Amino acid sequence: MKKADVKVGAIVGAKSEEELKKPFLGKVEKIYENSALLAITSYDPVDASAISDLNNKIVVNFQNLKAARAAKNIKTASTNEVKVEKVAKTKKADKDSKK
Repeated sequence: MKKADVKVGAIVGAKSEEELKKPFLGKVEKIYENSALLAITSYDPVDASAISDLNNKIVVNFQNLKAARAAKNIKTASTNEVKVEKVAKTKKADKDSKK
């Protein structure tokens, strides 16, 4: 892929001969001059320990990226996205705070 084709937030297919044995899917988090930081989203189970060691992130050269497509026999990485919501106060809590 070319740098112009890579967008932050896009899901791309990638390979990394140094770190992982099989191709994987990742979400582009940051774009550098010749590479992109990916959050690994789907991967082959044989790479599970390597993915864990990498904390589900890897930098990959643009030459090793391609448009994403679903792969067979993949494992989906868990995401650490946390949603925070405000909780409305209850009437009892309001009464207790006025005392």
